[in-house]
Amino acid sequence: MRLTDEQEQLRSAVRAVLTKHQDAAAWAPLTGQIGAAGLAVPEEHGGLGGGARDVHVLMEELGRCLSPVPYLGSAVLTSGALLATGDRAALGRLLPGLAEGTAVGALAWAEGGSWDGAAIRAAAVPRRGGGWLISGVKEHVLDWPDIDVLLVAARTAAGISLFEVAPGAAGVRREPVVTMDSTRAQARWVLADAEGRLVGADGDGGRCLERVRDLACAALAAEQAGAAGRCLEITVAHTRDRVQFGRPIGSFQAVKHRLADAYVLVESARSAALGAACAADTAPEALPRAAAVAKSVCSEAFSAVAGEMIQLHGGIGITWEHDAHRYFKRAHGAGELFGAPAHHRARLAAGLGLTAH
Repeated sequence: MRLTDEQEQLRSAVRAVLTKHQDAAAWAPLTGQIGAAGLAVPEEHGGLGGGARDVHVLMEELGRCLSPVPYLGSAVLTSGALLATGDRAALGRLLPGLAEGTAVGALAWAEGGSWDGAAIRAAAVPRRGGGWLISGVKEHVLDWPDIDVLLVAARTAAGISLFEVAPGAAGVRREPVVTMDSTRAQARWVLADAEGRLVGADGDGGRCLERVRDLACAALAAEQAGAAGRCLEITVAHTRDRVQFGRPIGSFQAVKHRLADAYVLVESARSAALGAACAADTAPEALPRAAAVAKSVCSEAFSAVAGEMIQLHGGIGITWEHDAHRYFKRAHGAGELFGAPAHHRARLAAGLGLTAH
């Protein structure tokens, strides 16, 4: 579980861009100069042919600065779903633009606050003359001002399937939602007899979404680990500079213990996240378990360390001007994304054949 020299160079390049561009403007140089959007896309479709560990490095850096760029929603979810379908026509038509970053995608998947396939109620019925008509409501869709590729999970007579839907077509409405975490936009998509094109095999969408869920959990865990590490860095620097009773507050034993506990949480999160990325690259059969572990561990670690950041900063930690509240809100928002820690522990238990009594 070691990163290569090339991956460390990738980290340096990404950090340099994000240091210079700390808002949505970072998307253009990330995609144009580094090729970030196509990191995990095969070369035949315009990508760099990298793997989950490359994505891990990028997501850690995005997490450090709470970057709002659409990498998770477009490059991980949308591109990942397309690749999982194996639909060569759709891959050839949609992936090059996504890999270049000239197009941004969204995967409309969750319903009722759940990312489980069993929760999908959106329905797709064959249209006379060809194509499909889709109706339903999709929630918690990762958003961006201009969505070019919209994939929708809907249920057909054969099961869950994936459909390409034109974002601005008749019967398609996007409703931006107000979230606690203002650094990650979400939208609600309402479809009423919207025209859709089947992507992949009819009824194969459930399998594709399970694969995407695991890759998304691994990527999000890396983001959470990076953000938790940054919280700790900021807090340690503050405890060195803040003087009380004539000495830095970081010299008090009680504060040292809290910082040490936070350090253990951060390192545990880093290990769990990297473990999931390694599983995705080298042992795909182990990915579901590794991704569930990473999502659970990293969600709770980030929430705990972000909370300590606010506590150890004292009064300034609860002001709007300080970044502490932004990390705290991202921690809680990311903790629920793709399922809360308890959900993934239940998945682990089920996979191990354990049941509650």
